[in-house]
Amino acid sequence: MPANKESQRDPNVSLALLWGEAEERPRRGPRPKFTPAEVARHGVAVADAEGLEALSMQRVAEALGVTTMALYRYVPGKPDLVDLMVDTVLGDPPALDAVPGGWRPRLEVWARACWDVYRAHPWILTATGLRRHAMGPRQVAWLDGALAALEPTGLDARQRHDAAILVLSLVRSLTQESLDRTEEGDREWDRLTADQLARHADRFPALTRAAAAGAFAPAPADPLAFGLACVLDGLQGLVERTAGPGGG
Repeated sequence: MPANKESQRDPNVSLALLWGEAEERPRRGPRPKFTPAEVARHGVAVADAEGLEALSMQRVAEALGVTTMALYRYVPGKPDLVDLMVDTVLGDPPALDAVPGGWRPRLEVWARACWDVYRAHPWILTATGLRRHAMGPRQVAWLDGALAALEPTGLDARQRHDAAILVLSLVRSLTQESLDRTEEGDREWDRLTADQLARHADRFPALTRAAAAGAFAPAPADPLAFGLACVLDGLQGLVERTAGPGGG
C-alpha cells in the first residue's frame, strides 16, 4: 500500500482495531489466519531485534508467510501496527492497590515497572513520544493506575496528571540516555573533557572541582533511584503544602 494511502488514517478504524472492536465486524472472504495480536507480536520481534526504523509491513508479512498486501487485511497500515505493538509490550500495569504505604511507594512501583518496559523495548520511545496519540486499553490502564495512586494526595486533577507525566518523562529521559551512551564513548568523552578542563580550569572552576571529585563517575547500578527520589520528594512537598502534613 502506498505511503500516502497509509497517511490517510481513519482514527475510528484505528481505535476499533486497537481496542479489539474491529474483530466483531463481519468480514467477507476466507477466515483470517491471524489475529491483530499475532501480527503485533511479529512486529515487536523485528523492533526488539533491529529497532523501529527496521519495521515495515513487508518485514512482518514475510515473518508471517503472507504477501504484504495480504497483511493489510489484518492491519490497515504501519502506524496502526505500531500502536498495537505498544499496547502489546506494555501488558497489564502493576497492581498498585496491593502496594502498602500510600501514594509514594505506589508511584515508585509504577515508575519502576515503566522503566522495565522501556529498557526491554527502547523503541517505544519513538513509537509514543509525549504527543497525543491513539491509546490502547493497556496504555490507558497504566495511566489510570498512576492517577488512582495519586487520588488520595489532595492534588487537583491537572496536578495528578502532570505528576504522572513528570515521572514518565524521567523514565523516558533516562532510557534515552542509556541508549546514547556506550562504554567506549564514555571513555573517549572523559579523556577529551579531562584534557579540556586541565587546560581551562581557571575558566570553569566549579566543573573542574566536580570532575575531580567524581561527578563523571560511571552510572550507578540503579540509574533511576536518584532522579525518582528527587521527583517524589518534590511531589511530597507539594502534597504536604496542599493537603497538610498527613495528606495522602
